[in-house]
Order: sequence, then C-alpha cells, then structure tokens
Amino acid sequence: MARAARAVKEQETALPAMEDFAALLEESFKTHAPQEGNVIKGKVVAIENDFAVIDVGLKTEGRIALKEFGLAGQPPTIKVGDTVDVFLDRVENALGEAVLSRDKARREESWTRLERAFEDKSRVVGVIFGRVKGGFTVDLDGAVAFLPGSQVDIRPVRDAGPLMNKPEPFHILKMDKRRGNIVVSRRAVLEESRAEQRNEIVANLKEGQIIEGVVKNITDYGAFVDLGGVDGLLHVTDIAWRRVNHPSEVLSIGQTVKVQVIKVNPDTQRISLGMKQLEADPWEGVAAKYPLGAKYKGRVTNITDYGAFVELEPGVEGLVHVSEMSWVKKNVHPGKIISTSQEVEVMVLEVDAAKRRISLGLKQTMDNPWQAFSDKHPVGSIIEGEIKNITEFGLFIGLDGEIDGMAHLSDLDWNEPGEEAIKKYKKGDMVKAVVLDIDVEKERISLGVKQVSGDPMESLGPVKKGDVVTTTVTEVTDGGIEVAVGELKAFIRKNELSRDRAEQRPERFAVGDKVDAKVTNVDKAARKLTLSVKAREIAEEKEAVAQYGSSDSGASLGDILGAALRKGKGE
Repeated sequence: MARAARAVKEQETALPAMEDFAALLEESFKTHAPQEGNVIKGKVVAIENDFAVIDVGLKTEGRIALKEFGLAGQPPTIKVGDTVDVFLDRVENALGEAVLSRDKARREESWTRLERAFEDKSRVVGVIFGRVKGGFTVDLDGAVAFLPGSQVDIRPVRDAGPLMNKPEPFHILKMDKRRGNIVVSRRAVLEESRAEQRNEIVANLKEGQIIEGVVKNITDYGAFVDLGGVDGLLHVTDIAWRRVNHPSEVLSIGQTVKVQVIKVNPDTQRISLGMKQLEADPWEGVAAKYPLGAKYKGRVTNITDYGAFVELEPGVEGLVHVSEMSWVKKNVHPGKIISTSQEVEVMVLEVDAAKRRISLGLKQTMDNPWQAFSDKHPVGSIIEGEIKNITEFGLFIGLDGEIDGMAHLSDLDWNEPGEEAIKKYKKGDMVKAVVLDIDVEKERISLGVKQVSGDPMESLGPVKKGDVVTTTVTEVTDGGIEVAVGELKAFIRKNELSRDRAEQRPERFAVGDKVDAKVTNVDKAARKLTLSVKAREIAEEKEAVAQYGSSDSGASLGDILGAALRKGKGE
C-alpha cells in the first residue's frame, strides 16, 4: 500500500516537471529563434519535386523553389546536406512552415559584395538573362543590373543571342542601393582586355616584320587588319604597286593576308601595314625600260579633269596630260576622248624615276594634222572649205584633218575694207582661199580669200610713178570719180579732175567714160594707185612748151597746144 501511494506521489510529481520542460522548450524557441528579415544559415534536409526542404533550427522546416539556387539560365547545383544562406521572411505561415527565400539572401549578399567591387573598381561576374528597352538585364548573383545597349560590346552588336545566359565579366558603372539601381558595362571590360593585349602586341612588333592578319573592315581609304587583338591600317596605296581604286577590288572581309609592318607608333599605338612591300618594286630600272620617244600600248586606269592615267605594266602608270591627248580637241574633258579600260598607244615624253612619274603623249602617236596639211597643201595652194566661225578679225575656215585656217580681214577683198567685206559671208558658206603661211609648231595656217582672184597690181604690168594710164569711170560722187585701171580700183579726187578750176566738176563724167590720168604714186603693199588728170594736163603743157617754143617768143599757148595736138594726130 505504501509502495502504491509512493508511486502515485511520484507520478504527480513528474507531471509538473514535463509541463515545465515544454514551457522551457517554448521559451527556448522564443529566445534563440532567428529574427525575421535576416539572412540565416540553413541545411538542405530533403529535395522534393521542385523544392528544397531547409532546416533553419525552427519548429518546422521551410521550402524554397530549386530555381532560386541557380543563376539565371543555369540549372541548380544544390544537394541534400548542403548548408546554404537563406532569408527568413516569416517564422511560420498559415501552414505552419517557415517562409524562406534564397533569392533575397543572395541579393543581400550580392549588394554587400557589389558595393565593395564598385569601390575597388574591380570586375564582377553576371549573366545576361533578359531584354528591356534600351538594353538588357543582368543577374549579378541575385542582384539585377541594367546593361545599356551601348555597353554590350566595343562595336554595335546586332545579335546578342550568343551572349545570353552565360557568365560574363562586367564593370559596375553606377549603383544606388536605396533605389535598387545598378548599371554595368561589358564594353569597359573588353576595352581593358583589348588595351592590355594591344600593349603587349604593339611592344613585340618591329618595323619590317612580316606577319599574317585577317581583314576585319574595309573602307574607301584602306582596310583594317586584325593582327591577333590589335588592328593595323593597310592603306589603299600600299595594297599593290598598281592602282587600286577601292580596297574591295582586292580584299574581302575575313580574308587572311600576309602584310609587312611599315610603321609602329608606340604612343598612339597606330600600326601601318603594307602588302605591296612584299613584292619587287616595278619602278626599279624604269628609265631604261621606257626610253624617251618610245611607243607602248597601255590600259587606261583612271580619268581626271587634267588627264588620264595609263598602266604600262602592273604597278607602273604614266599620265597623259589633257594637252597631250589630241592635236585638235582643245579644252575638252579627257573622258570625251578616251574611256576607262580602253587600250591606247602612247609615247614616252618624260621619265622621273625618283618621283615615280612618267609623262606620256597620246597625240604623238598620231599624224600631226598641221604637218600633214603642209605636206599636202604647200604655201600658194588653193583650198576650199566651210566657214566654221566668223570673228571680228576674220574668218575661220575648216580644213582637212579637223583643223582650221584663218583668213584675216585684210585678206578678204582687194578693194573693200575688211569690216565691210566680212559682211558678205555667213557661217556654213563654202569659200576658196590661198594658203599664205603654215606654222606647224604654233599650229597656225593663214589663208587669203582675195588672193584667189590674183593680185590686181599684176594686171597693171610694170606701172610706175609718172606713167599716164587710161581708166574707166565706175562711179561718180560729189568728191570725185572712182575709176578702174585693169582690175584695180582707184579714186580721183575732185580737185585733181582738171587744171582748170571750172572743169573740176565730177558730174561732167559718166560711168563708162574713158579718162587718161597720170600716176602720182604707187603703193604696192597697199595695192593702191594715186591718179590725177590735173597732173597729166600740166605735164602735157610743159612738154608742148618745150617742143614748140615759149610763149615769150610771140606764140600763144593756144598755138602751141594746137600744134602739139596736130602732131599727136599725125599731121
């Protein structure tokens, strides 16, 4: 009985002790339980479906989706037994489970680490996982950053697909934890790496070194060649010895080429490259190869306002100046005489090997039309041609060989002034002319239209001053009369028509009358005779007086002149 009573008493004593233990346990959870809103350690105790069960030391475990344990686009690598940092949102939810988050934990860890990296200007690793307006989103181990489109690469990127969902290094350009903003740059990392690589490559390059590269870009002035991390410029003039109008004629993007380092500037890190330097210089010995006066065939490679370039052989070109293109086509654009790629025959006029210049002539391979005309039509020949142009100083007449000759105003008519004579002609008229002079060097031909009819002075014969000639009146004017002496026209002024003033009346003459007059002057150069009836009468009087006596001896002037006239009639 006593034993039973003692057992009951012990049982009653044990009940309070168990109640105290539960209370103590509850108190212990309240005292040592992790605080909400903090990052705590947890242990993976199970993986069920797409969730990881995490024990964080609370009355119940929490569940976190597996996708929160992997970087964006990467599968999770978590397994049972792993210890992980998680963020405690709530100690217990409606289901009695702890509300945990791996993303928030990583975000807190990331911000602390990223702030340190931003201060140290060190690189961080992230994954580009999405597109947004103006750029991309980057997962920096839980923290989401913005990557502007201009900061993706050194050059614009058309397709960012290959860069998505894989770890890449970045530089933090800007961050604001209060607003949750982070801006990163992949381009800055690439530029740093490129600069380091460039410095190393440039330091190892030597002028004259021959290396291989890949054509990276082509421009109008040359091509950029990638030498393994650093670009060099292959100028269009250094691609080949021959003329290259555009680099794309010879090169293509992605092509592997062998080049020589021409110049390296360590300060600016500019590298000049050349391809033609790997070949023999075609200008060596060019003077002996192309002697002056020799003729060669070549191909027109380029046409400019001042002439055309003709390739004599690959790498050797000469210039045909516009003045050496045609004998007759002056002030004409070279493109109207020859065309690009046309094969032409040229003559070597000058060679300057030092300056790499050869002067060529195109017209010299053709007959000089002025020389050909001279050979065919010597001075004195009569030609016929069309009036091509009329100017204030004469007529331009078209001749053989597409050349012109000029008939000056003074050579249009023997009798009329040139200004009046030229009015008789119009453009397109066919005229005959005599070749007066040919100057082949100056490319001039002088013609005379009036010379075709012959020199009127020649028709007079040996006329000299003092001779008496018979003329025919061709025109009567108030100032005198115009007369013809053979084919030559002359004018007798009114005061020279008679010794007797009363007889100095032009109207007493009629057209067609014959009039004897004395030649008082002969100007052969001007083809001009000066005539006088008065001088003839005075001369006749003197002669009569000399032959038949003087008026002082008693004979009258009428007697003397009558006797002279009777003698003249044969009495």
